[in-house]
Amino acid sequence: MTSRKQILIVDDDKEITTMLPQYLVSYGYEAFAAGDADSMQYQLSQHAIDLIILDVMLPGTDGLALAREMRKKSRLPIIMLTARTNPYDRVVGLETGADDYMGKPFERRELVARIQSVLRRSTASLRRPTDHARSDMISFDGWELHRENHCLHAPDGAVVALSNAEFRLLCLLLQTPRRALKRDQLMERGSSHTLDSGERSIDLLVSRLRQKLVRTPGGFNMIKTVRGVGYMLNAQSVQGRMVWRS
Repeated sequence: MTSRKQILIVDDDKEITTMLPQYLVSYGYEAFAAGDADSMQYQLSQHAIDLIILDVMLPGTDGLALAREMRKKSRLPIIMLTARTNPYDRVVGLETGADDYMGKPFERRELVARIQSVLRRSTASLRRPTDHARSDMISFDGWELHRENHCLHAPDGAVVALSNAEFRLLCLLLQTPRRALKRDQLMERGSSHTLDSGERSIDLLVSRLRQKLVRTPGGFNMIKTVRGVGYMLNAQSVQGRMVWRS
């Protein structure tokens, strides 16, 4: 597991997707590249991305449409890039939900400063109390988990019932999103009459919960297996606080 912030660069300019990741590494980031919507979704499914640098003009689905779709399910920070110079384009980019907007060509050091600023604002925003925290509900990537009835509300509006064990497991994973929890941690912290001891029982429980999260937009697993460690919830945005009452 890495403690470095992970940046995804989505651009069809091969020079940018080759040069920029190398440059960001020198500032302590881990960077990945994608050239279109499909490869962007693949990278999001494989890595716990902290911020996206998104070009407006992409083959197929353009960056503005991708930003709108992202905002329907996630607050993952987005910095838009474009060669367009019209101020109207900047307004449109920000209205889609982008956190910042830069024109091409850009100065690399300025982009790093923008990344640092957006990440600071994003972290501060997640720490503020929200209505979710007062209502015993937590939201993540378009999902809503409700304590009172142990139900998940899926991004498409469907209500997904959870068993007590599934609910407790999901609560544990939501406490440390995008951070791996060992199997013995899950057994110890989730121990109750609903969670039998033994690694096999945890694996089976994770499998059941995965099946209920399959509605996740994009179709990729939200619970990832971390080889040799355990499991982590690969949610890009988590808001709220779950008051756990036994």
